[in-house]
Amino acid sequence: MKLVFQRFVKFAWAVLLLMALRFHDAPSELWIAILVRFMMISNPFLRKLTSAQNEGRRMVAPLMGFPGLNMTGCTIKLAQQNYGEHFKVMKAIAETFEPDIIFPLMDLAVEANALGRFTLFPQTDSATVPKAPFSLDELERGSQINIARDTRLLGYVETVKLMCIGFPDSILKGAYVIGPYSLAALLMGAEEAALATILSQEDMHAICRFTTEKIQEYIRLLIAAGAQVIGILEPSAVMLGPDQFAAFSAGYVRHIIESCKYADVATIYHTCGNTMCLAEKMVDAGVNAISLDSPVAGVDLPAVARSLSSNVVIMGNINPTGNMIHGKPQDVEEEVLNLLKQMRPFPNFILSTGCDLPQETPLENIHAFMRTGRRYRLH
Repeated sequence: MKLVFQRFVKFAWAVLLLMALRFHDAPSELWIAILVRFMMISNPFLRKLTSAQNEGRRMVAPLMGFPGLNMTGCTIKLAQQNYGEHFKVMKAIAETFEPDIIFPLMDLAVEANALGRFTLFPQTDSATVPKAPFSLDELERGSQINIARDTRLLGYVETVKLMCIGFPDSILKGAYVIGPYSLAALLMGAEEAALATILSQEDMHAICRFTTEKIQEYIRLLIAAGAQVIGILEPSAVMLGPDQFAAFSAGYVRHIIESCKYADVATIYHTCGNTMCLAEKMVDAGVNAISLDSPVAGVDLPAVARSLSSNVVIMGNINPTGNMIHGKPQDVEEEVLNLLKQMRPFPNFILSTGCDLPQETPLENIHAFMRTGRRYRLH
């Protein structure tokens, strides 16, 4: 009910502003600017970021979920197929670390599985989609599949719903979806997808239009469940050059965010690996934030920040498999503090990890990450 009321209030104010635009003598550009600003302030993600900036602190939002499995004695397979157990895992993370943003367990196989692709479910590892024969003829049949009736996909929707009910307002509730190109790569094979962006572009566009449509269907369910942030995961797209990335990933992500921007929902674009030549293309998609990999992958976060507009948020980029796993808490504190100092000139920065933290990450190291980020002050 609270979510419905908040959206009704926003709608009422928007109507009043539009009426003022129609009947007031002030220049239309002024009222449009006011309306746009109002829409931005209504976005919980941007509102929380602005609040943190005003208080001289950083938002702290490591990508984590899997460490909660050890905290609850759960397995990946059980959590990814039982939303009650999944929620217990996320509840342990939320109560123990209180991050500014929380996402369910990262699972890149949800959408492909919902489309009928053969999927493996290991006991102690994430679900995977093995390579299988693919034909363009499958798109017609796939377009008839209502993924809103897929039980595993609905399990993630229910997990988000429980998170929105059970977690405090101080924690933004996020949800992951796979990116349009990465879903295409799962359907047809990673190598085949990369080659198609050069040799069979018309066919590749047809596949990406299909994957985009299905991802948007999933996002609408997540938004209805109460998700405030949508993380779009495009790991396979790092294989592409800037032009191909713009055409087959960022261009379709721009379509996807149309499902989010009028619903108070923020979008974060995450790509693994060295994205130094792709960051600008990611921003061009119109997302609220980009999430980038660690320096080990080749990402120089301060250099990226200097090259981009301050209107887009930059998240990252502590190495999730370095000191976070193998170091001591003081090693983590030193690494986090160094990044915070490097990013001090950039108000549009959120402290995070370069990718999802592995299950075996020591809890004391996550505490060190959170503690260092919380204590740091800009003024």
